[in-house]
This record gives sequence, structure tokens and C-alpha cells, in this order.
Amino acid sequence: MLRKEINDLLTQTNAGTPMGDLFRQYWIPALLASELPEDDCAPVRVKLLGERLLAFRDSNGEYGLIDEFCAHRGVSLWFGRNEEGGIRCPYHGWKYDVNGNCIEVPSEPEESGFCEKIKLSAYPLIKLGDILWTHMGDKDNVPDLPKWEFATVPAEQTYSSKRWQESNWLQAMEGGIDSSHVSFLHSGGLKSDPLFKGAAGNKYNFNDKKPVFEVVDSEGGLYIGARRMAEEGHYYWRITQWVMPSFTMIPPRGDHPVHGHFWIPIDDENCWAWSYDYHPTRALTDQERQYMIEGNGVHNQYVPGTFRPLQNKDNDYLMDRDAQKRGELYSGVWGIAMQDASLQESMGPIVDRTKENLVSTDNGIIMARHKLRKAVNALIEKGVTPPGRDTNHHLVRSVAKVLPKDQPFSEACADDFKAEVGKPQTTV
Repeated sequence: MLRKEINDLLTQTNAGTPMGDLFRQYWIPALLASELPEDDCAPVRVKLLGERLLAFRDSNGEYGLIDEFCAHRGVSLWFGRNEEGGIRCPYHGWKYDVNGNCIEVPSEPEESGFCEKIKLSAYPLIKLGDILWTHMGDKDNVPDLPKWEFATVPAEQTYSSKRWQESNWLQAMEGGIDSSHVSFLHSGGLKSDPLFKGAAGNKYNFNDKKPVFEVVDSEGGLYIGARRMAEEGHYYWRITQWVMPSFTMIPPRGDHPVHGHFWIPIDDENCWAWSYDYHPTRALTDQERQYMIEGNGVHNQYVPGTFRPLQNKDNDYLMDRDAQKRGELYSGVWGIAMQDASLQESMGPIVDRTKENLVSTDNGIIMARHKLRKAVNALIEKGVTPPGRDTNHHLVRSVAKVLPKDQPFSEACADDFKAEVGKPQTTV
């Protein structure tokens, strides 16, 4: 369990909070590139780390992420006209560029210099892969651009999606590093989901539902190893990568694409669950991509025109009690992603961790909390740069492998953990 003050420390991420300051040390995903498909297209409302922002793409193809509200009288610039190199407030015509600079106030003479006194908060917005990324921290201390493999392979090898999750970011992320629930919650999906089924390693999940966890510290985060019994004298290992503050990479299954998540706070009670699939050595097939669009694997279907899942708390996640009874769906909820989200949201907006009773399979969660708390305190008290900012920590892979019982996974998989162009994934 956690004391309330520590739970508050780890879950509160608005501007001026310690954990909010930690997230602002990193490049984080802000939008799908497809949300701003062309120059002068409609702007998009964005809320990150408690801040209401506006994203737009100007006439020159430059991306901007600025304060949503006009500096004049607080009108939302989402209603604005995106034209001729800036976003113009429809109320009185004040105009802003992608850097938040006020470039025109029609009511004031140009020679007055009034525009130069007006500037909105603004953050960089860059395209890498199929995602637009932002850095919301110190402009004089921006890390190198992200190097995550899923975002740097050719476009035909990767697919990303996002969903609005109605819970705090931490309980969502903790679900992403908890491998022990797979043998229960996702047991049906291992047999039926087209992006999971058929892998030789799945049998170990079915045969051994009591994984033993070994968690090893890494410079950027943790290696979270879950071992199950395999053939005589061997263990089946699934090693999840967790990189600070909220990147997770789930071990592969057979030749299926590798997948994982970013868990990015919208505010204290909501987060963006970013999901990606990619294959390091081949293009995704048209069928695989279609499966992802249809909500298989770690993705989901949406309420039309939104990023809210079609299955949500207002319709009880389309719970199917008959399928649950028949054993087709262990929880009665369809889809890997929504099986996770339904239970994480069921804990409430921010789970009360003072009531927990943790066990050995929660070691990854325990160590991640400890590492986050240590990093936050070091940043706030001493200005120490947190782990995971060095982009070399992005060049990692998750691993599924059968090893002799006497081989520590951290040593036996050292080379497998390294992402390299054209290198096959290590999978079972």
C-alpha cells in the first residue's frame, strides 16, 4: 500500500506539481499526425498535464501547440480561422502564429508595437512517425528528439492509435507492466485475437498461471521479467520494457507485431492511452492493419467522431454475461484494450492505494513507483535530470524467450534488448 501523500505525489500532474514537472522533462505524444492532415486545416483542442491547448498547422505546414484562449478576452481559439500563416480569433481578429506570437491586432495601429507585448504560451510540436510530439518543459533544456523504434521504422511497418481513458495515468500504466493478469483477463484473447493467437509461447501462459516475477533495474527504467514453466529444465520468459516516465513495450508473440503503450495525463482523472504496433523487419500486412483499425490487439473502436472507446462506462463496456459464462470472454468484455481499460476505470478516477494488499507478482509495480518517487524528489529537491531522457534508452526491445533455468534473463537477453535496424525480434 501507499501512504496518501505518496499517492498524491505520483498521481497529480497539473502545472506546478512535482509529477507534472517530471513529465515536462520529456517529449510526449500530443496528437496523431492524421488529426492535422493538411495546411490550414481545422485546429484541434488538446488537453495535456491539466493545460488546455490548441494545435494547428499553418499555411507553411508548420505545427503549433499554443494556449487555447485568446489573450484579449479569453475566447477559445478553436473557433478561429486558420489562414495566411496563423490562427485568427473570430471575435475581434487578433491573430497568432505557431509560436504563440501575436502578429496582428486590427484595432491597434501597427506602429504602436502593441502586438509585441502579447504572447500566448506555446510548446514545440514535431512530427515523428505517425505522431506529433511536444515538450512542455524548460525551453533551454530540451532533450534530443525521440528515437523509439516504432516511430522511426518505415511507415508501412507501424500503426498507432490513442484512446481517452477515464482514469488517472498511473493505474493505467501499472496495468501495462502487470503480466500476471494475462493468464486470466486475456486468456480468451490469446486463443481468438488475430494479433495474439497462434504463437507457440501462448501455451506457457495457459499451462502456468502462477508466474514468478524478477525485476531488474535499467538506467532508463526497468526490465520486468515474468517467468513461467516451460520444457524440463527451462523457463519461458516474457520481459516487458518500462522506460520513464510512462512508456511500456509488451513482449512479442510469434511473428505478430510488437506492441505497447504511452500513458499520458490529460488531467488527474483522465489520460491518453497511446497504443502502437510495429514490426522491426517487415511491413504490416493489409489484414493486420485492418485488424488494428477494427479494435483488435491493443487497439479499440471509437464513438464516431471522438477518441472515446465505443465500449465505455456509460454502456457497461458492452458486457456480455453469456460469453463470460461460456468461457469465451473471461471478463465478459470484448477486446484486449477494453478488458484492461474497463477494470482500470472501475477503480475510480484515482484509486485509493492506501487500501491495497500487494503480492509478489506486483514487484514491477512496486519498483516503478519507487523509481518514479525517487526521480521526482531528486528533480524537485536537487534539479537532477530524471532517468529515461537520454534517447539511447529509447532503443530497446521487449523479449519473449525460453531459457535454461540457471541463466539469468538480464544476462542471457542483453543483446536481445537492443533495438537495431533490420534485426529480428526475439520471440516465441
